[in-house]
Amino acid sequence: MKKKSLLCISLLLCLALSACKGKKEGEEKGPPEKGMASVDITVHDLEGKTISLSQLKGKVVVLNFWATWCPPCREEMPSMEALYQKYKENKEFVMLLVSIDENIDTVREFMKTNNYSMPVYHDPNKEAGSAYGITGVPETFLIDKKGVISEKIIGPADWMKPDVIDFINGLLK
Repeated sequence: MKKKSLLCISLLLCLALSACKGKKEGEEKGPPEKGMASVDITVHDLEGKTISLSQLKGKVVVLNFWATWCPPCREEMPSMEALYQKYKENKEFVMLLVSIDENIDTVREFMKTNNYSMPVYHDPNKEAGSAYGITGVPETFLIDKKGVISEKIIGPADWMKPDVIDFINGLLK
């Protein structure tokens, strides 16, 4: 009987403590969405150099999570490359293409085989993807100069469509 009482008290105590666990003031309320401030992440390029999203404040950022094994990601890559070519001279525009592949050599080979010149970053532990609450790839966040998410796109996109270019041009103004 004493064991049952102790077990009940322990369970009630655990429930009471877990019910009190709430978000502290200022803590993020889930993954960032359209209209919310972007979350700072740090990723590595294919040579190991790190970059943080916070370093890019004041620029329009296309933050794209992708993988070499993902058919929809491969489908959108040519238009991603075209977008990069269109804006690569614009100092206020940055593409942050973050691969979630485990093996960085696979990413290097993919980029080389397809003659892509856009900068690619690596998130093998999926920490950056987790910070953005991605549910799959490709998933893209368009971030304005103030660091606010202007658009979230789940799935592949044609990055050279006139309405996409108009949207990016609007962010650059």
